[in-house]
Amino acid sequence: MDLISGLQSFIRVVETGSFSAVARESNTSQSAVTRHIAQLEEHFGVRLFHRTTRKLSLTDDGQDLVGQARHLLEVATDLEDTVGRARGAPTGLVRVGVTVGAAMLLVPEFGALLRRHPGLSVELVVEDRIDDLVTERLDVALRFGQSPDTSVVSRAIATLGFALVAAPAYLEQYGAPAHPSDLANHTCIVSQNGQDGGHWTFTGPSGPVNVEVTGPLRSDNLQVVRQAALTGYGIALLSDPLIINDIRSSRLYRLLPDYTTARRQAFVVYPSRRHLPPRTRIVIDFLIDRFRELEVRLRDGREWGENEATWLV
Repeated sequence: MDLISGLQSFIRVVETGSFSAVARESNTSQSAVTRHIAQLEEHFGVRLFHRTTRKLSLTDDGQDLVGQARHLLEVATDLEDTVGRARGAPTGLVRVGVTVGAAMLLVPEFGALLRRHPGLSVELVVEDRIDDLVTERLDVALRFGQSPDTSVVSRAIATLGFALVAAPAYLEQYGAPAHPSDLANHTCIVSQNGQDGGHWTFTGPSGPVNVEVTGPLRSDNLQVVRQAALTGYGIALLSDPLIINDIRSSRLYRLLPDYTTARRQAFVVYPSRRHLPPRTRIVIDFLIDRFRELEVRLRDGREWGENEATWLV
């Protein structure tokens, strides 16, 4: 049997608690995963799992194997990376968890990275929220908002904001708000990502302004909100990375230039500094560089292009 593949299947079954979940993520059959585990049990001469129709749990022998299996897989990964370094380049797959806005921003940039490192490959896992790097099998992820918990390594890489935007078609028909309170008379596209999706807060010349916005269309997917704004459905409040290219191409206009919204900290997170493969380190450095460059461009206005064409007031 292939001991490394068997141990990889074993660890993923432990982490997901499901044979079928491991089969789906590895694009194989559940019977193949079951066969891997059976071969491991035969190889070691022990039973690794207690199985019932409703529950899967580790035996004492299975529990003993978990730590040693993880150590062996880390050593195998380090060995592969050492060989990769000897060949002069990082090699292998890096799974990166990103939001849809970050994905849209980064995809055009990844080409240069992959051309510089032909042995490197990147898989983007696009989710509005990623909570568990281990369960998702992620090597690194981007998170926005509060600092992640201490169970992961986190590095602050940029502070980004939001823009109030609408498409030319909507503005031609309904006009633009002159004050945040005018939003009550407009159709707004509400993101349900947070608990207060319909509560928008702005800071203007006279201080904070809180507005309750409504609209018949809501979504928990920011790409849906963006697409609705692009079609001229209404006004949306979206993150800078998600709509930066729409602003530059005049598909969307920014509104209320005298009012700003809250800014969020962006973090790059990964499970551990220990045994960090060179391929993962390359991708982490790439993410840090790209987002810090973006923050600088946004802050000094070069990326938006500070001219009347980018604002509609």
